[in-house]
Amino acid sequence: MAILAEIKTDDGKVLGTLALPIKEFKTGSRGYYANTKIEIDGKRYQAQIQLVEIGSKPGKTENQ
Repeated sequence: MAILAEIKTDDGKVLGTLALPIKEFKTGSRGYYANTKIEIDGKRYQAQIQLVEIGSKPGKTENQ
């Protein structure tokens, strides 16, 4: 499963779309991650999106 994320201007113009596949981070946490390059007014930017499941790190609970 992947999550789709859109980067939009405040007037709704889509600047980029990312598919965030499931990822297990080096820390052991689980979540979703993607990066891409987008262009805004002729300038290029690198974009990253990361979603980390709270409490997914081994040995941790949500309240720690």
